[in-house]
Amino acid sequence: MNAHELRDKTPDELRDTLVQLKKEAFNLRFQAATGQMENTSRIRVVRRDVARIMTILNEKAAAAASTAEA
Repeated sequence: MNAHELRDKTPDELRDTLVQLKKEAFNLRFQAATGQMENTSRIRVVRRDVARIMTILNEKAAAAASTAEA
């Protein structure tokens, strides 16, 4: 998932995706702790996707705040 695709989504869609990714990250951490992990690189991808979504949500919030001030 790249930033260009995420910027086209609404904040509600981004929050839903964020919740799903956080659940997946929890499950991956649990699998890693119990030794059941098959694809260890997935943790890194999910963490970066979470950060990317949070960044875009913050950008959208800042843009909305700046337009509200004007």
